[in-house]
This record gives sequence, C-alpha cells and structure tokens, in this order.
Amino acid sequence: MNTCEFDLLGEHASEAYGILASLVTPRPIALITSVSSDGAVNAAPFSFFNVFGSRPPMVVVAPGNRPSGEPKDTARNIRANREFVVNLVDEAIGAQMAACADPLGPGESEIDHVGFTTVESSVVAPPRIAEAPVALECVEHSTQRIGDNRLVIGIVHRVHVREGIMDPETCKLVDDGAGYAPIGRMASPDWYCRTSDKLRI
Repeated sequence: MNTCEFDLLGEHASEAYGILASLVTPRPIALITSVSSDGAVNAAPFSFFNVFGSRPPMVVVAPGNRPSGEPKDTARNIRANREFVVNLVDEAIGAQMAACADPLGPGESEIDHVGFTTVESSVVAPPRIAEAPVALECVEHSTQRIGDNRLVIGIVHRVHVREGIMDPETCKLVDDGAGYAPIGRMASPDWYCRTSDKLRI
C-alpha cells in the first residue's frame, strides 16, 4: 500500500504541528484554570494533554508560547504558583471551551467572556469550573523544556466527578460510562468528535 512520508525534522518541520494535530486523534481536552500572581483566574484549552501514570497520579500538558515567544498565561501562572485545575470537556460546554481561546484584551476574563461558573477547589488555589463533568486538582511536579516545547508534569491531588458518572463506593463508571461522554480534539483548527457512540472490542 502506498503512503505519503513526511520529514518532521527536515523538509516538513514547519508543518509538524498541523500534521501531528490532524493525525494523532482523538485527543482529550484539558480546559485548564490557573491563577495569576495578581489573583486573576485564567481558563484556556489544550489538547496536547493526557494522563501519564497513576503511581503517583500524573498528567502532562504542553502549553505553548504566544507568537511573540512569550509564555502563554497558563504556563506563566503554573510557573509562578505551581497549581492548576484540569477541567474535562463534554459536548454541553464545548462551545464555551472553544471560546476560551478567543483573543481578549488585558484584564478580560475568559470565565466571564463565556459565562462559566467557578467553584472553590479543595486543595489548590485555582478554582474548578462548575459546568465541567470532571475536574482534576493538580500541583506541578516539574516542567521540562525540549526545544520549543514545554511539558508541564502535574500530580493529581483531587478528582471531582459529577454525580451519576462514577459510583463513589466502587470507583467504577456507572453503566459502563453511558453518562460520561467527553469530546475529543480532531484536526486543527476546529474539528472535534463525540464519544457518546462507544464500542467494546
């Protein structure tokens, strides 16, 4: 079978993001809330994200830089206070999540811009988003720099799950997760997928 070959460290290096973001799918979405040094709450979506271990429970997210080369607010906030919340995204809040990436002026809040409600977290300063079906309270373990990539490794301290998704006694999804259908990130810039149609293999 014929294939197309792309040299991501050579000829196609400038297209690496688009190639990988379009092909390595679906990816879970981390809608991260963080707090700036002056107490402003930031909310930003990232799809270069996943859970990477359970002993200790660990997530990794890769917040990039602005076109100017300056770190985005999420990276700067985590660097300053080491705390963040990963809010997972279902279809009901998909449009609000996407709008959190809209360019806003200085001092404008993504939370207010999209109409989210925040709830105080249990052990970290950044609040969680009430409308999210799941929220992970995280503390930065370390941040690795590889080229222009920034990999934030976070330890998950608390998990909040909307009632009806997981049995608190067994810690298992209710009805094989029928009530939990996060959306996944597909090809850039604005394609997503539903996970309400599942299959067992």
